[in-house]
Amino acid sequence: MPVLNGLGLNVATAQAQSGTASAGLADNFDTFLTLLTEQLKNQDPLSPLDSNEFVGQLVQFSGVEQQINQNKNLESLINLNAANSSTAAVGFIGKEVDVLSTSSDLVGGSAQWTYSSETQAESVTILVKDANGKIVFQSSGETQTGDQTFNWDGRDNSGTLLADGRYDLEVSALDEVGNLIPTRVTSTLIVTGADFSGTEPALLVGNNRISFADVLSVRERTASAI
Repeated sequence: MPVLNGLGLNVATAQAQSGTASAGLADNFDTFLTLLTEQLKNQDPLSPLDSNEFVGQLVQFSGVEQQINQNKNLESLINLNAANSSTAAVGFIGKEVDVLSTSSDLVGGSAQWTYSSETQAESVTILVKDANGKIVFQSSGETQTGDQTFNWDGRDNSGTLLADGRYDLEVSALDEVGNLIPTRVTSTLIVTGADFSGTEPALLVGNNRISFADVLSVRERTASAI
């Protein structure tokens, strides 16, 4: 038996509900026609049944049938969207993506982030933290507005080369009176896979799940990233 992921379960549930509704409508309509036939056979000629009531019930059945047909059309759109999303996610594998993330991988003594602030800063402090949240490197950053690239060689402040792995960048920008200035940190990652276990597909970078909403740009891998 195939195993359905979260997206597949949603589609299967919608299909099952529509099928149940269609079967129920057919059963109810058959029952209604049987009762209508019996009523017509046994009605009092001097007091015939109200035909307007029958017409009204037929209209109601027609309206329900149209709603179920609309649901079936929506199912088709859901299936098409799921297929397109899955194809798009797989197409990202092996590509470089810029994402809204403070995390980046140190590989071979090299890690890179991009940060920016909304306004000119008086001072910028850059902290690199390991997976346990420990500060392993600290330096000053660029104070001007716009995107600034921070390349880290993987060495701590004593010059020791640290192990490859996932590290986080924290940027604190202050204005002339010491107030924090909002900053944004992005990182460039290589997509290694696609994840379909949730309600919508996502990208994988190692074991980390990246939402499509966090992807800012995508491109072929550069020579330095290979």
